[in-house]
Amino acid sequence: MVKRRLKFTFPPELVTEPVIYNLSHDFRVATSICRADIIEDRGWVVLEMDGTDEDIEQGLAWVTAKGITVDAVEGEGN
Repeated sequence: MVKRRLKFTFPPELVTEPVIYNLSHDFRVATSICRADIIEDRGWVVLEMDGTDEDIEQGLAWVTAKGITVDAVEGEGN
């Protein structure tokens, strides 16, 4: 199992969509929201993902294909 901490930045049209739920449900990864800032027309989430490297990579490919920007988060402690 692999654990990754990432920042997702959502475009306005996806702010109200259940992207994180679908990610965890469809790609067999456990998700934990560490930080978030969501308002009506934009949002970002720092998310921990646990799963196999393959499942995480497939999930991230799906997320980026939807138009969400994904960045690695370095140096954050829990």
